[in-house]
This record gives sequence, C-alpha cells and structure tokens, in this order.
Amino acid sequence: MGAFVVSLLGVFLSFLIMGLGWFLAKRSISDREKGSSFECGFDPVKSARLPFSMRFFLLAIIFLVFDIEIVLLFPILVGMTSCLGFTLVVGLFMFLVILILGLFHEWNEGSLDWAQ
Repeated sequence: MGAFVVSLLGVFLSFLIMGLGWFLAKRSISDREKGSSFECGFDPVKSARLPFSMRFFLLAIIFLVFDIEIVLLFPILVGMTSCLGFTLVVGLFMFLVILILGLFHEWNEGSLDWAQ
C-alpha cells in the first residue's frame, strides 16, 4: 500500500509541475520579444542569415588571440621563478616579438579602429 501512495504522489506532483509550467508559458507568449535573447547587437526578430560586420569579427579574433597569449605566457612566467635559463628567456623574447609585430600589423591595417 505504501508504494502505491508514493507512486500516486509522484504522478500528482508531476502533473502539478507540468500544469504550472504550462500556465506560466501561456502568460509569457504574449511578450515574446522581451523574452528573446539579445546577442551581440543583432535583432532577434529579423532573419539570422543577415551578414554581420567584419570589423566585429576581426575585433573578436584579436581578443581571442591576446586572450590565448596570456594563457601561453603564464607558465613561462611561473617557470622563471624557479630557473632563469637562456632558452627560456630567448623563447619568451621571440614569443613577445611575434605578438608585438602582429599587433603593429593589425594597427597599421586599421583593424583596431572601431569607429572611423
């Protein structure tokens, strides 16, 4: 008898939660635009196939490159506390020179100028 009561209570709670969800969903359908996501300045109501700004894409790529740069530099900086070898310093210097040259290239290309 106890298992039957627990099963009946489980079914009742399931239907109660489903009904509550259905009732709350009916209320929010009328305000669909407020509930929709706002992603990167795109209008969520229009077509998803519209082209986006190439400047935004380049800025996002530059952000990712310099974000990964920090991840790659952190172990080198931690390793410098234990031993300061010649190869470590040369590798760090070459890595930073390549990143600075890339930054100057992006700067001269105009990718860092968001507004003209």
